[in-house]
Formats: sequence, structure tokens, C-alpha cells
Amino acid sequence: MAWVNAIIQGVLVGGLYALFACGLSLMFGVMKVVNLAHGDLAVVAGYVAIGVIAVTHIPVLWSLVIVVPVMAVLGYVLQRTILQGALDRSVLATLMVTFGLSVVIENGLLQFFTANSRGIGTGLALVSGSFSIGSQIQIGYLLVVVFAVAVVVLLGLQYFLSATRYGRLIRAVADDKEAAQLAGADYRHVFGVAAAVAFGTVALGGIAYGMYSQLDPTTGTDTILLFAFAAVVIGGLGSLWGTLLGGVVLGVAQQIGAQISISDETLAGFIVFLAVLVLRPQGLISRGAPS
Repeated sequence: MAWVNAIIQGVLVGGLYALFACGLSLMFGVMKVVNLAHGDLAVVAGYVAIGVIAVTHIPVLWSLVIVVPVMAVLGYVLQRTILQGALDRSVLATLMVTFGLSVVIENGLLQFFTANSRGIGTGLALVSGSFSIGSQIQIGYLLVVVFAVAVVVLLGLQYFLSATRYGRLIRAVADDKEAAQLAGADYRHVFGVAAAVAFGTVALGGIAYGMYSQLDPTTGTDTILLFAFAAVVIGGLGSLWGTLLGGVVLGVAQQIGAQISISDETLAGFIVFLAVLVLRPQGLISRGAPS
């Protein structure tokens, strides 16, 4: 039963990884941008939520109504200014720009918020509560909710990309930017919309991670970016459902590693990550455009 419990916990943690990785997958699938500031932006969303809750005293979940739109607007603005300027030069330039953005964000957070860790909604029943299956399996309410949210977000993104005007424009631009531009589409605006959607999902992931664990200014690069990138690569670059699969595989590998030895938890996940890179570098579900 201990192994069954490890697998269940791994699947649920994988939903968390998929939630803050789907924005990374979307931006790569549409713009071929590997956003090295992705984890730091998730941390920014978490700190914004902490500030909103402290000032307005609204419930944690209601803070999403403020934080998600704010991050979406930030995504559109950053894409139309900094990221688009880098894209116009080269894909390599976007790596350097997003790396620089990551450094600026991390040091800014250290300057204004210090290195102290902060949690979101600690003490809430949703965060600390759990239910039992049998005598050896304990499942936290939060992980179940986060997994469900991840599935709903992926379903929403799937519907958005396949059944809405802007979603079809995003797919068209991802397939052939020049042809879409000749047909009258402003690919820069479309990229901005895609970035806004990606940053909105980043906000959800950042807040969820702040409720699950603790946030500090280095969490973005030390934890979130690494796990998000591993989930995207394992699942397949540009595939939204591959991101969920990659997150689940990564989460299960980590929990099985922890079952063997608690010090092997992170190592086990990255061994699987390396094995996928060697044996199937295109990922478990290989797609060129977001799907």
C-alpha cells in the first residue's frame, strides 16, 4: 500500500507541475520561445496574491480574480515590447533576454521581500486538510483540487485553441507565421494574446505552488522552472496534454524515489527526465504546434 500511496501522490503532484508548465509549453508551441523567466513570473504571481490578500483581506481563491488578469496584461505587454524585440532578432536573443529578466525579477524580489519564505493560505482547511483511503493512504484536498484545476485549464486551453477565433489564429501563426500575416493576421498581436494566456496560467500555477509549499525569491529558478521544463520535455514540446503526462511521470518518479530514500526524490525525477532526452528526445507526445 505504501507504493500505491506513492503513485497516487505522484499523479496528484504531477497535476501541480502541469499547471505551471502549460504556459511554458504554450509559449514554445506558438513562438518557439523557451522562457527562462517562467518560474520567476510564477513567484511574482504568488507574491502579488500575498499582497492582495494582505491589503484587501479577501479569501485566497478570490485573489485569483485580481492576480490572473494582472499577470495576463503583464504577459501581453512584455510580449509586445521586450520579447517581441528579441524575437525579431533571433531565437537565441529570447533566451538571453528571458535569462536577464529572470535575474532582474529574482534580485528585485530579494530586495523588496528579503529571502524569507512565505506561504499562501496557510491554516485553511483546503491547504492542510486530507482524507483517508484505507489505513495507509492519505490524500490532501489541495492536491486533488489542483489536479482538477490543471485538467480544467488544459481542457479550456484545448477549447480555446480549437474553437475560438483567436485560438485558430494562434494555431495558424504557430504553423506558418508568414502565411498568416499575408492573410491579414497581425502575428505580433496574436503572440501577445498567446503570452497573455500563458501568463494567466502561470499565475494559477504560482498561487497553487504557494499554497502547496513555500515561496521565496529563488523558488522560481531553483524549483518551478526546473520542474516545469522537465514536465514539458518529458511530455513533448508544444503538446498541452503531453505537459500533463510529463508532469504525472515526473511526479510519480519523484515519489517512487522518495519511497526508496527521501534524498533520492528529486534525483529520481531528473533521471527519468534524462532517460527521455536520450531515448525519445521529442517527448512522449510529440507535437510541433500547441494542441
